[in-house]
Amino acid sequence: MSADGTWNVTATSPMGSQNATLTFKTDGSSLSGSMSGQQGTTEISGGSVDGNDLKWSVALTQPMPITLEFTASVDGDSISGNFKIGAFGSGTLSGTRAS
Repeated sequence: MSADGTWNVTATSPMGSQNATLTFKTDGSSLSGSMSGQQGTTEISGGSVDGNDLKWSVALTQPMPITLEFTASVDGDSISGNFKIGAFGSGTLSGTRAS
């Protein structure tokens, strides 16, 4: 199933949990889109698709400049995965398709 569409997700890290909205568009093995949350909306970069597996990065500027690196899998209308928070460890991502 395609990752295209809008996803309501919760990202949990050592710094707590945050809700966000992911919007994805696939084109072959390329993944583009954005992530919206408490820090505003940021375009994703370096996105790729391999079957149900996704990879992308988000460069945040608030509360400090940091790049989050995500890996996730889509299973029907569910998404789950992990992300690296630079030198601050890692976290998990889970959510459902909104549209």
